[in-house]
Amino acid sequence: MATTLDEGFIVGMRSFPGNPYDGHTHRPALEQVEILTDQRPDLAVVDRGYRGHGENRTRVLISGTRRGLTPKVIADLRRRSAIEAEIGHMKTDGRLSRCPLKGHIGDALSAVLCACGHNIRKILAHLRAWLSCFVVTLWAAKSALQWRRQTVVPARTLCSG
Repeated sequence: MATTLDEGFIVGMRSFPGNPYDGHTHRPALEQVEILTDQRPDLAVVDRGYRGHGENRTRVLISGTRRGLTPKVIADLRRRSAIEAEIGHMKTDGRLSRCPLKGHIGDALSAVLCACGHNIRKILAHLRAWLSCFVVTLWAAKSALQWRRQTVVPARTLCSG
């Protein structure tokens, strides 16, 4: 699984037959991200299972290493821990833990569809938050306008004296 570092949107998801070593799945995952987004990631933040990956075009940071790093890169390494929660949500909400489809193709389809559903849920959550802010702003503007109408004395009552 490949996600963006800031928002946590999934930009690449693959399943591999068998149980391959994590370091052997790194290059195909980066290639998939490059195909889907038309950009090669500049930075990949991975866990310790990706030692010995052999990747040269992308800077790879392995979690747990902090020697000689800038504070920004250390913050990026800490941000990687949020990906574990994303995986947990995909397993429970997206039913990634149990695949109802048969075979290797079914596993691949299930993983990609789960990633799509996860991204759609994140987009809907952002839209829901934006809509609630918009409604609260409209409600506040309407209340302020009604308050102003109630407190303003019409001009003809002042002049008719």
